[in-house]
Amino acid sequence: MPISIFGFQALWSPVYLGVLVLITILYFLVATKWRYKFKDSEPLKAREAILFVSGMILLYLVKGGPIDLLGHIIFTMHMVSMALLLLLIPPLLIMGIPSWIWRPFVNLPFIKPVFDFFTKPMLALIIFGMVFSFYHIPLVFDFLKMNSWLHAAANVVLFGSAILYWWPVVNTLEGSYKFHGLKKLAYLFGLSVLMTPACALIIFSGDPFYATYTDGEAWMQAMALCVPAGTLSQLGLSGPELFSPMSALEDQRTGGIVMKVLQELVFTVFLWLVFYEWLRNENANADEITEKVMQDRKEMAYHRHNA
Repeated sequence: MPISIFGFQALWSPVYLGVLVLITILYFLVATKWRYKFKDSEPLKAREAILFVSGMILLYLVKGGPIDLLGHIIFTMHMVSMALLLLLIPPLLIMGIPSWIWRPFVNLPFIKPVFDFFTKPMLALIIFGMVFSFYHIPLVFDFLKMNSWLHAAANVVLFGSAILYWWPVVNTLEGSYKFHGLKKLAYLFGLSVLMTPACALIIFSGDPFYATYTDGEAWMQAMALCVPAGTLSQLGLSGPELFSPMSALEDQRTGGIVMKVLQELVFTVFLWLVFYEWLRNENANADEITEKVMQDRKEMAYHRHNA
């Protein structure tokens, strides 16, 4: 059965689209026309604009477009949405916003101590891993999916924890903690380890966990988060099985596998970028490193000779 039966509003969320368009327009106004109001501002780079717009497009698709609707019908698409929302969109937005825009916000008196505390790498890593795992506990997941306000709040917490996690990896703000070299590799690998138990539990379970994808009544309540109640009542649907050839258990297992695969793909790209950056810095400083080694050897030889 096609998802078009849910109507234009459910498929494309025009209000949400309008909000994101306004935010994007504000971004370009601040980064170009109004940038002179910011201290040490620089011209907006094409790379930054592309990263930010890419992040906003993906944000719309996963929380306002068809992917969002499909994520309420098929668990596999929910996990696709989670992977994009938590693992790809945050670094795109962080890198897309110039550091001179981040600076006055992060340095606000009531923001700075909180932000500095929660972006401490190990704390940010643990919080993100715990929030992701806790959210996907069946009782918690189903409860949140059947309450619009709690579901929205949970998504804000998830996305916020992802921003805090990615901050030490990709931020360029002076004075802010950031990883360098091979430490980034260990940090990225750490999250991969923390996410594995939740994904493994979903993949290897012998029974479907989530009532909002198996029980018709619970599923209808969850669908009310993105489909107008009047539309739902007219359709007379029984459950998500009308839209997918997979059984609930197959869908759940596929979702867990897809999440893990997408996570590994995203991390592989970032690991390659981190390794490339480290290798480039090593090559750029090769002469300086060689000179320092030669000087150290000369000093050692001198002390040995005078001993």
